Amino acid sequence: MTEFSCASNPSGSAGGGEFHVDCAQVIAEVWTLLDGECTPDTRKKLRQHLEACPECLRHYGLEERIKALIAKKCGGEKAPESLRERLRLEISRTTIIRGQ
Repeated sequence: MTEFSCASNPSGSAGGGEFHVDCAQVIAEVWTLLDGECTPDTRKKLRQHLEACPECLRHYGLEERIKALIAKKCGGEKAPESLRERLRLEISRTTIIRGQ
């Protein structure tokens, strides 16, 4: 993550840590944090920023609720067995044709 200064914390020091994170950068990285796809160092910097910046924390909370809602409303849906079987057949057929 690139080093910037935070609009809500110009010194960049959150909880004694020496780093600078721009709020826009934090917002851009929120989904990587929510999905567990960021590095441990980035996760630490983002969490420290969120602890020190109420605006970013509020935005993070909103994104977290949206993710939970999507998971609740879209989770568990499966394609009908007939469609799944047709797809298996087509994949198998394509594999056989390419193998010849």
